[in-house]
Amino acid sequence: MPLVSIDPGTQARGDDDRAVDLSDDFVVLPEQTADDTDRGWGERSGGNDDWLLAERPPHWD
Repeated sequence: MPLVSIDPGTQARGDDDRAVDLSDDFVVLPEQTADDTDRGWGERSGGNDDWLLAERPPHWD
């Protein structure tokens, strides 16, 4: 007794013959992971750029 029966009126098709819809843009992998951000490294959001620019060493002027 066969485990799978195929209707003799239909033709068995392989995966190569199957139509695949590629019109949707699926996101497979994110552009940036959570551990690839400042917050992921334990840093606070926002920066201290203003403080760093104000505390420039004298030889930079």
